[in-house]
Amino acid sequence: MCDETVTEASVLLDWYDRNARTMPWRIGPECHGSGICPDPYHVWMSEIMLQQTTVAAVRDYFVKFIDRWPTVFDLAKAKDEDVMAAWAGLGYYARARNLLKCARVVATDLGGIFPSDEASLQNLPGIGPYTSAAIASIAFNQPATVLDGNVERVMARYHLVKESLPGSKEKLRQLATTMLPAKRFGDYSQGIMDLGATICTPRSPSCGICPWAEGCKARDLGIAADLPNKLKKVKIPTRYGTCFVAVRQDGAVLLERRPDKGLLGGMLGWPGNDWSTDKQEATPPFEANWQVLPAEARHTFTHFHLKLHIHKAIVVNDITQDVGAFIDVETFDVNDLPTIMRKVWKLAISVA
Repeated sequence: MCDETVTEASVLLDWYDRNARTMPWRIGPECHGSGICPDPYHVWMSEIMLQQTTVAAVRDYFVKFIDRWPTVFDLAKAKDEDVMAAWAGLGYYARARNLLKCARVVATDLGGIFPSDEASLQNLPGIGPYTSAAIASIAFNQPATVLDGNVERVMARYHLVKESLPGSKEKLRQLATTMLPAKRFGDYSQGIMDLGATICTPRSPSCGICPWAEGCKARDLGIAADLPNKLKKVKIPTRYGTCFVAVRQDGAVLLERRPDKGLLGGMLGWPGNDWSTDKQEATPPFEANWQVLPAEARHTFTHFHLKLHIHKAIVVNDITQDVGAFIDVETFDVNDLPTIMRKVWKLAISVA
């Protein structure tokens, strides 16, 4: 690697040594420098959780999971429903299913040892190019190019890449690879992600205190805040559905587990119909004095908005039904439900 590249990397590493964010899954530069190595289990867990989710949202979930399942062997032995319940509210629930699948492969087939190279990591459930690069770099100090949204933004501005994302992604990856250091790959990867998250932010970047300000081409032209260019987002559709909230006189609530495949797969939720762009009549799970609530639960997923109408009924204790099961009041915890189902419950209990 040329001297200029090493100098840029060294500048960033010096900045990271002074400004590294503290995270529960991270071994900071001071500890790393003293020979303390990251736990691959922690790195893997955090990277799966961080897929399409903010650091702020992940912190408490990570701590909860590590406290409950401190090793990959513990997680591998966990019940599916316990892991799905613990994940509730974090979103993108396929990640939780893949988390379990991956833990069981690592524990059963690999003796609890995560592979250290990108190719082998990508053979594991739920691990794609970005996640494999992050784990290889951060957990095993491999020279892997980590390219998340923060790094894309830094590269586009520093090298003045005006082509729109996602078409420019491969060019940005190549540029990021040319800037890798000669050592400390994990610290460098975390450093450049921290740079994008705290200094080279999407709006109003703090160019005056950026360690790479001197060489940034977009800053020189005064257009750093305008990059990277992105294609205009396509307007996403709205889907509609109905939920039936049945509460027995003893406080038990009727819940059903959604199919493993599909949105919110494997999660508990209120019985209802399929979500559609057309407003369709829904069939109640049984005959009762259903009350239609005046408010609807709203939530936005990646590819669509959702509006759920809510029907509520108070039923006798010996009611029989063909779907789901009643959960005793002592067992029911609304935090075991995904966010949209929590919203439904909040609206349901607000009506007498």
